[in-house]
Amino acid sequence: MCVLTTAAAVGAVGCKEERPASVGISPEAMVALEADAVLPDSLSAGRAHFERFCHECHGKAATGSEKGPPLVHRVYRPGHHADPAFFLAPLQGVRAHHWRFGDMPAVEGITRDQVAAIVAYVRWLQRQAGIF
Repeated sequence: MCVLTTAAAVGAVGCKEERPASVGISPEAMVALEADAVLPDSLSAGRAHFERFCHECHGKAATGSEKGPPLVHRVYRPGHHADPAFFLAPLQGVRAHHWRFGDMPAVEGITRDQVAAIVAYVRWLQRQAGIF
């Protein structure tokens, strides 16, 4: 299952497709940083839910994979994809508009509370990478 693939709310018209360009940190470095960083206790559930629902497509520490885009990327900074967009993607699905991974279907069985915890965890990863 994939969660948070493009993290866009309904129809982000006008967004242009981007390649998975660097955010100033390689996926390997991000994974190491995330492993070395002290995860706040309040985010441990988000990490667990991310590993359950998201990492297959979005990679370890949200750095992307051949199945889905990196969420630790400048295109997903809060100023471009706000938390409500991240929240809706796994609950409602989303049309592909930044990447060529295809549309993301809604994630079966995920709860609103799990999504909220995942969003908080992904935002923490983004802050670790210096995206915002």
